Amino acid sequence: GLYGLVGSGRSELAKAVLGLDRILDGEIRVHGRPARIRNVAEALRRYRIGYVTENRKEEGLFLDQSIARNIAVTVWDRLTGRIGAVRAREERATAERYIERLGIRVASGRQPVGQLSGGNQQKVSLAKWLAAETEILIIDEPTVGIDVRTKGAFHELIWELAGEGLAILLITSDLPEMVLLADRIAVMRELRIQGELANDRRYEDMSEAVMRLIHADPPAGCK
Repeated sequence: GLYGLVGSGRSELAKAVLGLDRILDGEIRVHGRPARIRNVAEALRRYRIGYVTENRKEEGLFLDQSIARNIAVTVWDRLTGRIGAVRAREERATAERYIERLGIRVASGRQPVGQLSGGNQQKVSLAKWLAAETEILIIDEPTVGIDVRTKGAFHELIWELAGEGLAILLITSDLPEMVLLADRIAVMRELRIQGELANDRRYEDMSEAVMRLIHADPPAGCK
């Protein structure tokens, strides 16, 4: 997990990893090997990295397009026929698998994604990266703007995906959510990693340790 107060640089760090923001210093390693990532497409195709953005309405989804199109967009290259058109039947079949798997409540795969509730929109945003068979998934503020019941279901889904071997970097400003879900917590302040904590799941202890890091002086050489 990546935790910090608003403005600490969590989302900026995630976007830099994906080539959306410029990296001024440091190195990205994937499976221990240096990686140069210039854009989201390269992050997905070469390194199997996906990104569920916190701003699903403006950055994560095509609200006026169908649920099926939104889910299958990351795998259009696999669904394109000889004349260059996406095969609609395969697009719908791909979407239906993940609609069922994630329990997305829809009238049909043809329904515009903008008509869904916030929780179901978030599941669609997640589904498109699962369809692309990502190995590393960055999830930024996964439960902002969704109801408590759906929030619990989303937590269970994150646990399930991690249990299946998906590496997840969770970014959230909800500290109880972070303590519930993350194995390790890296704490950020002013665009720097202040330190990292092993999560023992005891909320009071972890919240105190996180706050100490947030208010501590940055370690020497820390970036």
